[in-house]
Amino acid sequence: MRNLTAGAARFEVVLHRPEIPPNTGSVARLCACTGSRLHLIAPLGFSLDDSKLKRAGLDYWPHVYVATHSSLEDLLLEMPGRGIHLFTGKAERTIWQTRFSPGDLLVFGSESVGLPDEVIEAHRDSIVAIPMLEERRSLNLASAVAVAVYEGLRQNSFRE
Repeated sequence: MRNLTAGAARFEVVLHRPEIPPNTGSVARLCACTGSRLHLIAPLGFSLDDSKLKRAGLDYWPHVYVATHSSLEDLLLEMPGRGIHLFTGKAERTIWQTRFSPGDLLVFGSESVGLPDEVIEAHRDSIVAIPMLEERRSLNLASAVAVAVYEGLRQNSFRE
């Protein structure tokens, strides 16, 4: 099957304090293509009118749900009962050991520092890693989001 169906799993992609406009634009394009919704946690390292942000998202912006929130806690209060997965290299459990469900929040940290320690500590049971070779720090933010969203889609949309 080449295309996602109307009933495909949808996820809530959360970027915690993103810093690089083209990364966020690429994530927005991914959200448009998968039906995921994009949540941005302030402060942002750019303006939502940034030309690099808009360029990376191409002409997909009309198809993207984007919301900004003052904190992760505020978002969690707005979306109670959702599964939450915080992506960090500090996790022992990987995406291959994690069950993703439609509507889950997939939370990613900023490009330079990842998720703050206090966020990780507050949600210690929800942290998950993307496997990679040792002595590598991280994937590009947009690449990491793509890996996670498509693993969630694989788990929920392509069962035979």
